[in-house]
Amino acid sequence: MQRVSTNLTLFLKLFLPIFWIVFFGALTGAFWMSDFQFFGPFPAGSFKIGILVFFLLGVALLYWSVMRLKRVEMNEHFVYVTNYFKHYRYPYHNIEKIEDKDYLLFHTIVIHFKVPGHFGKKISFIASRTHFQRFLDSHPTVVRQLMEKAKD
Repeated sequence: MQRVSTNLTLFLKLFLPIFWIVFFGALTGAFWMSDFQFFGPFPAGSFKIGILVFFLLGVALLYWSVMRLKRVEMNEHFVYVTNYFKHYRYPYHNIEKIEDKDYLLFHTIVIHFKVPGHFGKKISFIASRTHFQRFLDSHPTVVRQLMEKAKD
């Protein structure tokens, strides 16, 4: 079994959201509990609403992006997916297609399943360029099987 997702998954999925929610949640709570009339040049009511919107937008952005990432490992028969609390394995015949998105700073893979699993119909992970390429090079039968699915 080879890990194909990046080591940053743990940091991005758990530590970054926890830090954001605790720090900015406490900051937002402190502003809302204060009885100042102005925060710098801003009236207190507008500032409190603005800081609350900033906090909620940040939580929503984290939820829809990094909190959905999974850690993925592969071998010649299965794809192993974990959210660091639960672990599941999926056979390759359950994979409908694999999307590969290359951004400037990271390489995202989205696996679409034929039948929804515990994590839903699709999972996404940030691929480690070296580990993912090493897996593809060492398992040509899996690559051939996945490429046939991509042609369909």
